[in-house]
Amino acid sequence: MSREQFHFVGVCGTAMGSVAAGMIEKGYIVTGSDQSVYPPMSTFLKSKGVQIMEGYRAGNIPDEATTVVIGNAISRGNDEAEAILERRLRYMSLPEVLKEYFLCGRRNYVVSGTHGKTTTSSILAWLFESAGKKPGFMIGGIPANFGQGARFTDSEFMVMEGDEYDTAFFDKRSKFLHYLPELVVMNNIEFDHADIYNNLDEIILTFSRLLKVVPRNGLALINGDDQNCLIAARESPCPTKKVGFSESCDLRITNVEYLPTGSCFMIDGETYEVPMVGEFNVRNAAMAVCSAQFAGIEPGEIRKGLLSFEGIARRQQERGEVNGITVVDDFAHHPTAIGLAIDGLRQKYPSRRLWVIFEPRSNTTRRNIFQDDLAIALKKADCVVIPAIPDPEKVAVDERLDPEKLVADISDEGARSWYLGEVDEIVEHVSSLAEGGDVIAVLSNGGFGGIHEKLLTSLDD
Repeated sequence: MSREQFHFVGVCGTAMGSVAAGMIEKGYIVTGSDQSVYPPMSTFLKSKGVQIMEGYRAGNIPDEATTVVIGNAISRGNDEAEAILERRLRYMSLPEVLKEYFLCGRRNYVVSGTHGKTTTSSILAWLFESAGKKPGFMIGGIPANFGQGARFTDSEFMVMEGDEYDTAFFDKRSKFLHYLPELVVMNNIEFDHADIYNNLDEIILTFSRLLKVVPRNGLALINGDDQNCLIAARESPCPTKKVGFSESCDLRITNVEYLPTGSCFMIDGETYEVPMVGEFNVRNAAMAVCSAQFAGIEPGEIRKGLLSFEGIARRQQERGEVNGITVVDDFAHHPTAIGLAIDGLRQKYPSRRLWVIFEPRSNTTRRNIFQDDLAIALKKADCVVIPAIPDPEKVAVDERLDPEKLVADISDEGARSWYLGEVDEIVEHVSSLAEGGDVIAVLSNGGFGGIHEKLLTSLDD
């Protein structure tokens, strides 16, 4: 067994930590460093045998290290990054490590798109698991059925959430171009990641490049209702099938029925039910079903897997109910995803007043690119609260979202809305106005100051 030694710079990131632990399981010596070392990742890594150093210093890199893995969050100027370059050490990005040590020779199913990646890849991984395939997976959320976002097994199948974000400071290609896909799911394409893409055309281009690395004996499942996906797939050298509701789709979703506890639909002559609500979840489930069929899983096994799917942390996840008021956690941060999330909540909680507390935290929503689109999406709620933008200094003033204008625009559209800067102020305000039967949905891609538990505590007083 090899005793090659790896050092991970930025080891406490979710994906970095998971791969570092996977390398330990393969028999390699692994060390790592990070600016923020705290549980649960720090304790998880230490339990796996990863030695962690807090802070970034050139001296952290062991003399014995044969390869240094540089995380996506690391940029030039970082002491360890500079030392790596000066010493001409062998370095790799995380996607390169995945490709070389975990994906070669496997049947890699890569789920891509602006929205729905985590849900679709979680459903697909569970369909494989339920059918006895014991897949490996790398997912940007935590599927409830697994209790972890990454797992590396000896299975021929690997499910990868395919992110279009760039790979590292030294490799500006999208991460998903490294993943050796046999099958690609292309859920949808919209403008996002304004910190690295200048326009929608650049994003469509990187998705078209993803299809160029799918083999002739593979398959790309394309959202046939999304014009941008169709553009990206125009010159695809690999086989493609369009999945969606329109008549032009090769695999058409029909006979949809939305229930408070789930959704039923038919595709490719078979009827399925998934315990999730909303049109977007039907699309996600349909993509997972078609992917599983390509892998040879029978419809009966797929039905069984769908019915036993338990969802994903932070995707319409009920965090608790106090005095008839339900607090829901959701990850949505792009305007389209926000609108779809609200639609889904309306279906799940019909006739109940819906609060949405939205934190504009992503690199794109902190900018004014979606100033108008956010108002259009959020007006679907009854009551909306917008906090101050996190780390506003990271965005130029003339490019920054104006949360007070956003609140005014939402109010003009008929929904009650408030701009409240801090979490404690939000909790006090919402708790004072919420009534039995209300649903309070918190939409954020971060921790948001522990607002969910604070709300539940305050509502119980």
